Amino acid sequence: MSTPTPHITAKPGDIAKTVLMPGDPLRAKFIAEKFLDNPVCFNEVRNMLGYTGTYKGKPVSVMGHGMGMPSMGIYSYELFNFYDVDNIIRIGSSGAIQPDVKMRDIIIGMGACTDSNYANSFNLPGTFAPIASYELLSKAVAAAGELGLSVRVGNIMSGDVFYCDNAKEHDEGWLKMGVLASEMEAAALYMNAARAGKHALCMVTISDKPGEKPTTAQEREQTFTDMIEISLALV
Repeated sequence: MSTPTPHITAKPGDIAKTVLMPGDPLRAKFIAEKFLDNPVCFNEVRNMLGYTGTYKGKPVSVMGHGMGMPSMGIYSYELFNFYDVDNIIRIGSSGAIQPDVKMRDIIIGMGACTDSNYANSFNLPGTFAPIASYELLSKAVAAAGELGLSVRVGNIMSGDVFYCDNAKEHDEGWLKMGVLASEMEAAALYMNAARAGKHALCMVTISDKPGEKPTTAQEREQTFTDMIEISLALV
């Protein structure tokens, strides 16, 4: 496929080698306007906003990816394979699974468990284990330390269903296996990166926890700045 693609109107060269990807396109707009110098919008298709600017003199792009693995799968595939992007860093929100994971904790997904059949598209002879790029992971942990920010590294769970009939039993199974938090995109991102020979990392901020008041849409859009600063340190 040539560029522009059906989902991204950018021309070759409009997108940086590293792309930060929040789920919410309005969060992408917020990041571009607050953190980047001279941001230029390269995509407005389906309102999935994307911008390229510079951070401390280095080119970087930020773009929304939507909700769920099919949406992440489309955008990350096109960025890796048609726009020659080398690194995608998902910076999203997540629900706590382990009881000692607190609201607004930052979790870095070393691996992404999943209940999705996304891996079936690769016709593998077994079960693929979606994992982060060690290069990006190690840099993120080091950057957090330099910024004086606390992060937790471990397994996260990428689910296909948000409103689950057996949500309690579903989470209890992953809790027993030590999974820290749940989200809906990392496994697809990690698989697409592996297939393309590129680098990916998922970093999430806990926005929901059973028994506690969840963060608002505006808070998720504009107050998860610690995670954003860590991700920008990787550019």
